[in-house]
Amino acid sequence: MAAAGAAPAYGAIEPGTDLSQHARQLVRIHDAVLAGSRPPVRPRGVVARSWSRVVGMGLEPDTTNERVNLPWHDVEARRTASPISLVIDDLRATLTRVADASLFLMVVCDADGVVLWREGAARVRMTADRLGFTEGARWTERVVGTNAIGTALAEAAPVELFSAEHYEQGQHPWYCTAMPIHDPRTGELLGVVDVSGPALTLHPAIGALVESSVRLAEAGLWRHHEGRLERLRRSAEPVLAGVSGPLLVVDDHGWVAHHAGIAARDRIQAPREHRALAVPGLGLCLPERLGDGWLVRPRGGSGSVAASLDRTGEPVLDVTSDGESWRTTLTPRHAELLVLLARAGRAGLTAQQLSTAVYGDAEHAVTVRAEVSRMRRAIGALVATNPYRLADGVSLTLVG
Repeated sequence: MAAAGAAPAYGAIEPGTDLSQHARQLVRIHDAVLAGSRPPVRPRGVVARSWSRVVGMGLEPDTTNERVNLPWHDVEARRTASPISLVIDDLRATLTRVADASLFLMVVCDADGVVLWREGAARVRMTADRLGFTEGARWTERVVGTNAIGTALAEAAPVELFSAEHYEQGQHPWYCTAMPIHDPRTGELLGVVDVSGPALTLHPAIGALVESSVRLAEAGLWRHHEGRLERLRRSAEPVLAGVSGPLLVVDDHGWVAHHAGIAARDRIQAPREHRALAVPGLGLCLPERLGDGWLVRPRGGSGSVAASLDRTGEPVLDVTSDGESWRTTLTPRHAELLVLLARAGRAGLTAQQLSTAVYGDAEHAVTVRAEVSRMRRAIGALVATNPYRLADGVSLTLVG
Protein backbone atom coordinates (compact mmCIF):
# COMPACT_ATOMS: atom_id res chain seq x y z
CA MET A 1 0.00 0.00 0.00
CA ALA A 2 1.23 3.48 -0.77
CA ALA A 3 2.36 5.65 2.10
CA ALA A 4 0.03 8.44 3.20
CA GLY A 5 0.18 11.33 0.74
CA ALA A 6 2.12 9.31 -1.86
CA ALA A 7 0.81 8.13 -5.21
CA PRO A 8 0.56 4.35 -5.69
CA ALA A 9 2.54 2.67 -8.46
CA TYR A 10 -0.51 2.73 -10.74
CA GLY A 11 -1.20 6.42 -10.04
CA ALA A 12 -1.83 8.80 -12.93
CA ILE A 13 -0.04 11.79 -11.34
CA GLU A 14 2.86 12.52 -9.02
CA PRO A 15 2.75 14.92 -6.05
CA GLY A 16 3.26 18.46 -7.30
CA THR A 17 1.91 17.80 -10.80
CA ASP A 18 0.41 20.88 -12.48
CA LEU A 19 -2.94 19.29 -13.29
CA SER A 20 -4.07 21.86 -15.87
CA GLN A 21 -0.81 21.65 -17.80
CA HIS A 22 -0.77 17.85 -17.58
CA ALA A 23 -4.36 17.66 -18.85
CA ARG A 24 -3.45 19.80 -21.91
CA GLN A 25 -0.46 17.56 -22.62
CA LEU A 26 -2.64 14.45 -22.40
CA VAL A 27 -5.12 15.93 -24.91
CA ARG A 28 -2.27 16.37 -27.39
CA ILE A 29 -1.12 12.78 -26.78
CA HIS A 30 -4.68 11.44 -27.11
CA ASP A 31 -5.40 13.27 -30.36
CA ALA A 32 -2.05 12.36 -31.94
CA VAL A 33 -2.17 8.66 -31.07
CA LEU A 34 -5.76 8.18 -32.20
CA ALA A 35 -5.06 10.11 -35.42
CA GLY A 36 -2.11 7.84 -36.16
CA SER A 37 0.44 10.64 -35.66
CA ARG A 38 3.56 10.73 -33.48
CA PRO A 39 2.61 11.95 -29.98
CA PRO A 40 4.82 14.44 -28.08
CA VAL A 41 5.16 11.82 -25.32
CA ARG A 42 4.13 8.20 -25.29
CA PRO A 43 1.05 7.37 -23.21
CA ARG A 44 1.49 5.21 -20.14
CA GLY A 45 1.60 1.49 -20.89
CA VAL A 46 -1.78 0.72 -19.32
CA VAL A 47 -3.37 3.52 -21.38
CA ALA A 48 -1.71 2.48 -24.65
CA ARG A 49 -2.84 -1.12 -24.19
CA SER A 50 -6.40 -0.05 -23.49
CA TRP A 51 -6.59 2.38 -26.42
CA SER A 52 -5.34 -0.40 -28.69
CA ARG A 53 -8.06 -2.75 -27.44
CA VAL A 54 -10.79 -0.13 -27.75
CA VAL A 55 -9.78 0.93 -31.28
CA GLY A 56 -9.99 -2.75 -32.25
CA MET A 57 -13.54 -2.82 -30.89
CA GLY A 58 -14.56 -0.03 -33.27
CA LEU A 59 -15.50 2.59 -30.67
CA GLU A 60 -15.34 6.27 -31.59
CA PRO A 61 -13.34 8.67 -29.39
CA ASP A 62 -15.16 11.89 -30.33
CA THR A 63 -18.68 10.79 -29.44
CA THR A 64 -20.55 9.24 -26.55
CA ASN A 65 -20.84 5.60 -27.49
CA GLU A 66 -24.22 4.00 -26.90
CA ARG A 67 -25.11 3.05 -23.31
CA VAL A 68 -27.92 0.62 -22.51
CA ASN A 69 -28.82 0.48 -18.81
CA LEU A 70 -30.18 -2.63 -17.17
CA PRO A 71 -33.69 -2.30 -15.73
CA TRP A 72 -33.82 -1.45 -12.04
CA HIS A 73 -35.10 -4.87 -10.97
CA ASP A 74 -32.00 -6.45 -12.55
CA VAL A 75 -29.77 -4.03 -10.65
CA GLU A 76 -31.51 -4.93 -7.39
CA ALA A 77 -31.16 -8.66 -8.14
CA ARG A 78 -27.43 -8.22 -8.80
CA ARG A 79 -27.05 -6.26 -5.57
CA THR A 80 -28.76 -8.99 -3.58
CA ALA A 81 -26.64 -11.74 -5.17
CA SER A 82 -23.34 -9.90 -4.73
CA PRO A 83 -21.25 -10.61 -1.61
CA ILE A 84 -20.26 -6.93 -1.81
CA SER A 85 -23.70 -6.17 -0.36
CA LEU A 86 -22.38 -7.55 2.95
CA VAL A 87 -19.73 -4.82 3.13
CA ILE A 88 -21.28 -1.94 1.19
CA ASP A 89 -21.78 -0.07 4.48
CA ASP A 90 -18.05 -0.46 5.20
CA LEU A 91 -17.27 1.09 1.82
CA ARG A 92 -19.71 3.92 2.50
CA ALA A 93 -18.11 4.59 5.87
CA THR A 94 -14.64 4.77 4.34
CA LEU A 95 -15.40 6.72 1.16
CA THR A 96 -18.69 8.60 1.16
CA ARG A 97 -18.15 10.39 4.47
CA VAL A 98 -15.72 12.69 2.61
CA ALA A 99 -17.28 12.50 -0.84
CA ASP A 100 -19.42 15.65 -0.60
CA ALA A 101 -16.53 17.73 0.71
CA SER A 102 -14.13 16.30 -1.85
CA LEU A 103 -16.47 16.43 -4.84
CA PHE A 104 -16.21 12.79 -5.88
CA LEU A 105 -18.37 9.73 -6.35
CA MET A 106 -17.98 6.26 -4.91
CA VAL A 107 -18.99 3.76 -7.58
CA VAL A 108 -19.14 -0.01 -7.06
CA CYS A 109 -19.53 -2.37 -10.03
CA ASP A 110 -19.89 -6.13 -10.23
CA ALA A 111 -17.53 -8.40 -12.18
CA ASP A 112 -19.50 -7.65 -15.39
CA GLY A 113 -18.79 -3.95 -14.99
CA VAL A 114 -22.43 -3.12 -14.14
CA VAL A 115 -22.75 -0.15 -11.77
CA LEU A 116 -24.60 -1.40 -8.68
CA TRP A 117 -24.01 1.43 -6.21
CA ARG A 118 -23.19 5.09 -6.81
CA GLU A 119 -23.04 7.67 -4.05
CA GLY A 120 -21.38 10.99 -3.38
CA ALA A 121 -21.45 14.67 -4.20
CA ALA A 122 -24.74 15.86 -5.74
CA ARG A 123 -23.03 18.14 -8.29
CA VAL A 124 -20.83 15.30 -9.53
CA ARG A 125 -23.81 12.91 -9.70
CA MET A 126 -25.61 15.33 -12.02
CA THR A 127 -22.59 15.51 -14.32
CA ALA A 128 -22.26 11.72 -14.23
CA ASP A 129 -25.94 11.39 -15.15
CA ARG A 130 -25.33 13.31 -18.37
CA LEU A 131 -22.46 10.96 -19.17
CA GLY A 132 -24.60 7.87 -18.53
CA PHE A 133 -22.48 6.96 -15.50
CA THR A 134 -25.43 5.69 -13.45
CA GLU A 135 -26.70 2.58 -11.68
CA GLY A 136 -27.38 -0.16 -14.21
CA ALA A 137 -24.86 1.12 -16.76
CA ARG A 138 -22.27 -1.37 -17.99
CA TRP A 139 -18.97 0.48 -17.61
CA THR A 140 -16.63 -1.80 -19.57
CA GLU A 141 -14.09 -0.92 -22.24
CA ARG A 142 -16.30 -2.52 -24.88
CA VAL A 143 -19.17 -0.17 -24.03
CA VAL A 144 -17.58 3.13 -22.96
CA GLY A 145 -13.94 2.82 -24.01
CA THR A 146 -10.89 3.29 -21.80
CA ASN A 147 -12.01 4.03 -18.24
CA ALA A 148 -10.63 3.03 -14.86
CA ILE A 149 -13.38 0.50 -14.09
CA GLY A 150 -13.39 -1.28 -17.43
CA THR A 151 -9.63 -1.15 -17.75
CA ALA A 152 -9.17 -2.50 -14.20
CA LEU A 153 -11.38 -5.44 -15.23
CA ALA A 154 -9.42 -5.94 -18.44
CA GLU A 155 -6.02 -5.66 -16.74
CA ALA A 156 -7.05 -7.51 -13.52
CA ALA A 157 -5.25 -4.76 -11.61
CA PRO A 158 -5.90 -1.36 -10.05
CA VAL A 159 -6.02 1.52 -12.54
CA GLU A 160 -6.08 5.29 -12.23
CA LEU A 161 -6.83 7.49 -15.25
CA PHE A 162 -6.63 11.25 -15.54
CA SER A 163 -8.36 13.48 -18.07
CA ALA A 164 -7.55 12.60 -21.71
CA GLU A 165 -6.19 9.18 -20.76
CA HIS A 166 -9.89 8.26 -21.12
CA TYR A 167 -10.78 7.26 -24.68
CA GLU A 168 -14.05 9.15 -25.05
CA GLN A 169 -13.67 12.92 -25.15
CA GLY A 170 -16.74 13.26 -22.96
CA GLN A 171 -14.82 11.60 -20.11
CA HIS A 172 -11.78 13.91 -20.37
CA PRO A 173 -13.05 16.23 -17.59
CA TRP A 174 -12.84 13.27 -15.17
CA TYR A 175 -10.37 11.31 -13.14
CA CYS A 176 -11.19 7.76 -12.06
CA THR A 177 -9.37 5.51 -9.59
CA ALA A 178 -10.50 1.88 -9.57
CA MET A 179 -9.41 -1.24 -7.71
CA PRO A 180 -10.72 -4.81 -8.07
CA ILE A 181 -12.31 -6.39 -5.01
CA HIS A 182 -12.04 -10.16 -4.50
CA ASP A 183 -13.81 -12.74 -2.38
CA PRO A 184 -11.12 -13.60 0.21
CA ARG A 185 -12.45 -17.16 0.49
CA THR A 186 -12.28 -18.14 -3.15
CA GLY A 187 -10.20 -15.48 -4.88
CA GLU A 188 -13.16 -14.79 -7.17
CA LEU A 189 -13.34 -11.31 -8.67
CA LEU A 190 -16.47 -9.71 -7.21
CA GLY A 191 -16.22 -6.34 -8.91
CA VAL A 192 -14.49 -2.98 -8.80
CA VAL A 193 -14.53 -0.10 -6.31
CA ASP A 194 -14.04 3.27 -8.00
CA VAL A 195 -13.71 6.89 -6.98
CA SER A 196 -14.40 9.42 -9.74
CA GLY A 197 -14.55 13.18 -9.84
CA PRO A 198 -13.56 16.37 -11.71
CA ALA A 199 -10.10 15.86 -13.19
CA LEU A 200 -8.59 19.01 -11.68
CA THR A 201 -9.49 17.83 -8.15
CA LEU A 202 -7.39 14.64 -8.34
CA HIS A 203 -5.00 14.19 -5.41
CA PRO A 204 -2.14 11.65 -5.36
CA ALA A 205 -3.55 10.15 -2.13
CA ILE A 206 -6.86 9.13 -3.74
CA GLY A 207 -5.36 5.80 -4.80
CA ALA A 208 -4.33 4.98 -1.24
CA LEU A 209 -7.84 5.85 -0.03
CA VAL A 210 -9.47 3.49 -2.55
CA GLU A 211 -6.96 0.76 -1.78
CA SER A 212 -7.59 1.08 1.97
CA SER A 213 -11.34 0.89 1.46
CA VAL A 214 -11.03 -2.32 -0.59
CA ARG A 215 -8.71 -3.92 1.95
CA LEU A 216 -11.15 -3.09 4.76
CA ALA A 217 -14.08 -4.44 2.73
CA GLU A 218 -12.25 -7.69 1.97
CA ALA A 219 -11.42 -8.00 5.68
CA GLY A 220 -15.12 -7.54 6.40
CA LEU A 221 -15.98 -10.32 3.95
CA TRP A 222 -13.48 -12.56 5.75
CA ARG A 223 -15.20 -11.82 9.09
CA HIS A 224 -18.53 -12.85 7.56
CA HIS A 225 -16.82 -16.04 6.35
CA GLU A 226 -15.48 -16.78 9.83
CA GLY A 227 -18.96 -16.26 11.26
CA ARG A 228 -20.39 -18.81 8.83
CA LEU A 229 -17.70 -21.33 9.79
CA GLU A 230 -18.45 -20.81 13.48
CA ARG A 231 -22.17 -21.43 12.86
CA LEU A 232 -21.27 -24.60 10.91
CA ARG A 233 -19.07 -25.81 13.76
CA ARG A 234 -21.82 -25.25 16.32
CA SER A 235 -24.47 -26.96 14.21
CA ALA A 236 -22.17 -30.01 13.84
CA GLU A 237 -21.50 -30.41 17.58
CA PRO A 238 -24.34 -32.91 18.29
CA VAL A 239 -23.12 -35.22 15.51
CA LEU A 240 -19.45 -34.87 16.40
CA ALA A 241 -20.14 -35.90 19.98
CA GLY A 242 -20.73 -39.46 18.74
CA VAL A 243 -17.84 -39.62 16.25
CA SER A 244 -14.30 -40.71 17.11
CA GLY A 245 -11.01 -40.58 15.22
CA PRO A 246 -9.38 -37.85 13.15
CA LEU A 247 -11.79 -35.73 11.14
CA LEU A 248 -12.53 -32.37 9.61
CA VAL A 249 -15.74 -30.39 9.24
CA VAL A 250 -15.59 -28.13 6.17
CA ASP A 251 -17.91 -25.90 4.16
CA ASP A 252 -18.78 -26.27 0.48
CA HIS A 253 -15.57 -24.47 -0.53
CA GLY A 254 -13.37 -26.74 1.61
CA TRP A 255 -12.73 -24.19 4.37
CA VAL A 256 -12.21 -25.93 7.73
CA ALA A 257 -14.71 -25.14 10.49
CA HIS A 258 -13.49 -27.84 12.92
CA HIS A 259 -10.64 -30.34 13.17
CA ALA A 260 -9.94 -33.24 15.52
CA GLY A 261 -7.02 -35.65 15.64
CA ILE A 262 -5.18 -33.83 12.86
CA ALA A 263 -3.00 -30.75 12.69
CA ALA A 264 -4.98 -27.59 12.04
CA ARG A 265 -5.28 -26.53 8.40
CA ASP A 266 -7.29 -23.80 6.75
CA ARG A 267 -8.63 -25.46 3.63
CA ILE A 268 -8.91 -28.69 1.68
CA GLN A 269 -10.19 -29.50 -1.79
CA ALA A 270 -13.85 -28.52 -2.18
CA PRO A 271 -15.89 -31.67 -1.40
CA ARG A 272 -18.22 -33.26 -3.93
CA GLU A 273 -20.83 -35.93 -3.40
CA HIS A 274 -19.48 -39.49 -3.90
CA ARG A 275 -16.00 -38.24 -4.90
CA ALA A 276 -12.95 -39.20 -2.85
CA LEU A 277 -10.42 -36.53 -2.01
CA ALA A 278 -6.88 -36.69 -0.67
CA VAL A 279 -6.03 -34.81 2.51
CA PRO A 280 -2.44 -34.82 3.82
CA GLY A 281 -2.50 -36.41 7.26
CA LEU A 282 -5.80 -38.19 6.61
CA GLY A 283 -5.12 -39.88 3.29
CA LEU A 284 -8.03 -40.71 1.01
CA CYS A 285 -11.41 -39.55 2.36
CA LEU A 286 -14.99 -39.81 1.17
CA PRO A 287 -16.82 -36.67 2.34
CA GLU A 288 -20.23 -37.04 4.00
CA ARG A 289 -22.84 -34.27 3.90
CA LEU A 290 -23.32 -32.71 7.34
CA GLY A 291 -25.96 -29.98 7.44
CA ASP A 292 -24.60 -27.02 5.47
CA GLY A 293 -21.12 -28.55 5.37
CA TRP A 294 -19.21 -31.81 5.13
CA LEU A 295 -17.72 -34.37 7.50
CA VAL A 296 -14.35 -35.58 6.18
CA ARG A 297 -12.85 -38.78 7.69
CA PRO A 298 -10.04 -41.11 6.55
CA ARG A 299 -10.72 -44.45 4.96
CA GLY A 300 -7.57 -45.79 6.60
CA GLY A 301 -3.88 -45.79 5.65
CA SER A 302 -0.77 -43.70 6.10
CA GLY A 303 -2.13 -40.29 5.16
CA SER A 304 0.72 -39.62 2.73
CA VAL A 305 -0.14 -38.27 -0.71
CA ALA A 306 1.77 -38.73 -3.99
CA ALA A 307 0.87 -36.49 -6.94
CA SER A 308 2.00 -36.36 -10.55
CA LEU A 309 1.52 -33.34 -12.82
CA ASP A 310 1.53 -34.19 -16.53
CA ARG A 311 2.04 -31.14 -18.77
CA THR A 312 2.58 -32.94 -22.08
CA GLY A 313 -0.93 -31.86 -23.11
CA GLU A 314 -3.73 -30.28 -21.11
CA PRO A 315 -2.33 -30.17 -17.54
CA VAL A 316 -3.57 -33.17 -15.55
CA LEU A 317 -2.89 -33.81 -11.87
CA ASP A 318 -3.01 -37.43 -10.67
CA VAL A 319 -3.22 -37.86 -6.90
CA THR A 320 -2.65 -41.19 -5.12
CA SER A 321 -3.06 -42.09 -1.46
CA ASP A 322 -3.00 -45.58 0.05
CA GLY A 323 -3.34 -47.27 -3.33
CA GLU A 324 -6.36 -45.27 -4.50
CA SER A 325 -6.26 -42.28 -6.80
CA TRP A 326 -8.18 -39.47 -8.46
CA ARG A 327 -7.29 -36.99 -11.16
CA THR A 328 -8.26 -33.48 -12.14
CA THR A 329 -7.40 -31.13 -14.98
CA LEU A 330 -5.74 -27.81 -14.17
CA THR A 331 -5.59 -24.54 -16.03
CA PRO A 332 -2.18 -23.72 -17.55
CA ARG A 333 -1.76 -20.94 -15.00
CA HIS A 334 -2.49 -23.25 -12.06
CA ALA A 335 -0.09 -25.83 -13.47
CA GLU A 336 2.57 -23.11 -13.76
CA LEU A 337 2.05 -22.08 -10.13
CA LEU A 338 2.22 -25.69 -8.95
CA VAL A 339 5.51 -26.22 -10.80
CA LEU A 340 6.98 -23.09 -9.22
CA LEU A 341 5.97 -24.27 -5.75
CA ALA A 342 7.37 -27.74 -6.35
CA ARG A 343 10.72 -26.29 -7.42
CA ALA A 344 10.78 -23.92 -4.45
CA GLY A 345 10.84 -26.86 -2.03
CA ARG A 346 10.00 -26.54 1.68
CA ALA A 347 10.97 -22.85 1.76
CA GLY A 348 8.03 -22.04 -0.48
CA LEU A 349 7.27 -18.69 -2.12
CA THR A 350 5.44 -15.54 -1.06
CA ALA A 351 2.75 -13.95 -3.22
CA GLN A 352 5.26 -11.27 -4.24
CA GLN A 353 7.83 -13.90 -5.25
CA LEU A 354 5.23 -15.78 -7.28
CA SER A 355 4.16 -12.53 -8.92
CA THR A 356 7.76 -11.83 -9.94
CA ALA A 357 8.20 -15.36 -11.28
CA VAL A 358 4.96 -15.26 -13.31
CA TYR A 359 4.62 -11.61 -14.35
CA GLY A 360 8.15 -10.26 -14.01
CA ASP A 361 7.34 -7.89 -11.13
CA ALA A 362 5.80 -7.93 -7.65
CA GLU A 363 2.86 -5.69 -8.59
CA HIS A 364 0.48 -8.60 -9.34
CA ALA A 365 0.49 -10.13 -5.84
CA VAL A 366 -3.28 -9.63 -5.51
CA THR A 367 -3.87 -11.49 -8.78
CA VAL A 368 -1.54 -14.30 -7.66
CA ARG A 369 -3.37 -14.69 -4.34
CA ALA A 370 -6.66 -14.98 -6.20
CA GLU A 371 -5.24 -17.60 -8.59
CA VAL A 372 -3.76 -19.67 -5.75
CA SER A 373 -7.09 -19.52 -3.93
CA ARG A 374 -8.88 -20.82 -7.02
CA MET A 375 -6.24 -23.54 -7.42
CA ARG A 376 -6.70 -24.62 -3.81
CA ARG A 377 -10.41 -24.99 -4.43
CA ALA A 378 -9.48 -27.69 -6.96
CA ILE A 379 -6.61 -29.38 -5.10
CA GLY A 380 -7.13 -28.11 -1.57
CA ALA A 381 -4.70 -29.02 1.17
CA LEU A 382 -2.04 -30.24 -1.25
CA VAL A 383 -0.84 -26.61 -1.17
CA ALA A 384 -0.15 -24.89 2.14
CA THR A 385 0.04 -21.14 2.76
CA ASN A 386 2.25 -18.57 4.50
CA PRO A 387 4.35 -19.03 2.44
CA TYR A 388 2.80 -20.97 -0.45
CA ARG A 389 4.37 -24.45 -0.65
CA LEU A 390 3.54 -28.12 -1.07
CA ALA A 391 1.95 -29.37 2.15
CA ASP A 392 3.81 -31.71 4.48
CA GLY A 393 3.33 -35.32 3.40
CA VAL A 394 2.85 -34.41 -0.27
CA SER A 395 5.29 -35.44 -2.99
CA LEU A 396 4.94 -34.13 -6.55
CA THR A 397 6.42 -35.59 -9.73
CA LEU A 398 6.57 -33.34 -12.81
CA VAL A 399 6.04 -34.86 -16.25
CA GLY A 400 6.69 -32.78 -19.37
